[in-house]
Amino acid sequence: AFRRASSWTRNATITALYKAPIIIPSVGKSRLLSTETRATIDKAVASKPVVLFMKGTPETPQCGFSRASIQVLGLQGVDPTKFAAFNVLEDEELRQGLKEYSDWPTIPQLYLQKEFVGGCDILMSMHQNGELSKLLDEKDVLVPEEAPREPEAPKTM
Repeated sequence: AFRRASSWTRNATITALYKAPIIIPSVGKSRLLSTETRATIDKAVASKPVVLFMKGTPETPQCGFSRASIQVLGLQGVDPTKFAAFNVLEDEELRQGLKEYSDWPTIPQLYLQKEFVGGCDILMSMHQNGELSKLLDEKDVLVPEEAPREPEAPKTM
């Protein structure tokens, strides 16, 4: 019985035999991003300063990583008027095209002012080490702090 080897096993075997790495593309894994899908993603990324492609919606995330990403953005104080979320579960072509667009294999994906930041793991790491707070502040996408109010003078009668 012939069992097809995984691409890693195949590449490792060829490398071992020839002592030089030979890259063999995996069949069916690579496809060109359609012009229409690229334009759709470009438009979505440009729609707001903070864009999250996720599974589900901010109100009802459909996976733990999407939920964690929304929670982190909320904890950071991202201004809702500067935020857009797109549910990749509604469009399979968008979901697959996004992975090629960013060259990142997983969802969710965060974009900040049209630049890809990363997935949930990157977002969590940046949140924990303080980089995310600094980046969001620099990009001016946080809810503005209220100006301190002058204390009211006591009323005299």
